[in-house]
Amino acid sequence: MDTPHRLTRQLTVQMMQNPQILAALQERLDGLAGSPSGYMESLPKVVKRRVNALKNLQVKCAHIEAKFYEEVHELERKYAALYQPLFDKRSEIIKGAYEPTDEECNWKADEEEELTEEMKEKAKLEEEKKDEEKEDPRGIPEFWLTVFKNVDLLSDMLQEHDEPILKHLQDIKVKFSDPDQPMSFTLEFHFEPNDFFTNQVLTKTYKMRSEPDEADPFSFDGPEIMGCTGCQIDWTKGKNVTLKTIKKKQKHKGRGTVRTVTKTVPNDSFFNFFCPPEGGNLDEDSEAVLAADFEIGHFIRERIIPRAVLYFTGEAIEDDDDDVSQNREGEEEADEENDPEYDPKVGAIPLSLTTQ
Repeated sequence: MDTPHRLTRQLTVQMMQNPQILAALQERLDGLAGSPSGYMESLPKVVKRRVNALKNLQVKCAHIEAKFYEEVHELERKYAALYQPLFDKRSEIIKGAYEPTDEECNWKADEEEELTEEMKEKAKLEEEKKDEEKEDPRGIPEFWLTVFKNVDLLSDMLQEHDEPILKHLQDIKVKFSDPDQPMSFTLEFHFEPNDFFTNQVLTKTYKMRSEPDEADPFSFDGPEIMGCTGCQIDWTKGKNVTLKTIKKKQKHKGRGTVRTVTKTVPNDSFFNFFCPPEGGNLDEDSEAVLAADFEIGHFIRERIIPRAVLYFTGEAIEDDDDDVSQNREGEEEADEENDPEYDPKVGAIPLSLTTQ
C-alpha cells in the first residue's frame, strides 16, 4: 500500500536524481543560508510567542500522524488474515500438494484473444505432445528461486552456491505483531527437507516504531525500523555456504620454513540475510548493510509476497519498468518546459553553448 510518506520519499528520490533540480535547489539554499534564524531573531517577542504555539500544534499533529500509522498497521494485520488462505493455496499449488481444477486454470492471456479456433486447437495439440515427451514435474519447480533471480534487488544477493538451496524454498510468509505487542513484522522462509540445513523455517524479524522522537519530533515521517534479528541456521556439516576455507602460506621468521595454514572466513551468500549486523556503534559498511537489509525486508513484505506470481512471470517487473520510464519521461518533459533556452523546434541548447 502506497502510504503518504512513501509517496513523498519516491518523489524525493526522483527529484534528487535530476541534476538541474539539485543545482537550482543548492543555489536557493545558498541564498537562504542564515536567513531563517536571522528572520526569527528579528521578529517581535509577541510574534515569536505565537510561532512557539504553532510549533506545539505541529508536535500534536505528529502524534496524531503516529496514531494514523498505528491504525494502518492494524489494518495490515487484519487483511493479512484475509489474504492468508489464498497464499496458503498458492503454496499448495507451488509445492505440488494440490492440483488446481480446469476452471481454476482457465486464464485468457492477451495474446490468445485474437487466435482463431483452428489455431487454438493446433497450439493445444502441440502443447499436449510436448507434455507427453516430458516428465510431469511436481507443482511449479524453482518458483521462489525464479522470483529472486527476476528481481534485481534480490538477485544481487544471490551467489551460485545459494541456488541449489533456494530450489527447496516452498513459501515466504509475513506475520505481523499482535495488537498488544510492540510494532513489528516477521518474514518466514519455509523450506522442504534438504541436505543443507535441518531448519524447516528461517525467520527475520523487523522491529518498528511509530512515535515522534521527543528530542526531534519534527523529523517524524511515519514508522521506522529500529532493528532486526535473524535466526540461527543449523547447517549440515560441510554445507555452510556463509563460510569458506582458504589456504594461506606463512613463512617462519626465524627458520625461514614455509607452512600452509587453513583459515575459515566469511563468504558472500544470500543466507547472510539471516545474520544482520547488530545494533549499536556500527561502522559505515555495517550501516550500509543494515540500510539495504531494511529496504529488502520491506520490499519482500510489500511487493514480493503479495504479487509473487507476477514476479515469477516477469509481469510485475515490466510494470515497475513502465513506472520508471513514465517518471523519466515526465521529468524530461518538465526539464524542457522549464529550460529558458529551450526551443521546441531545435530542442535544448547544450549548457556549454549557453555559457559562452
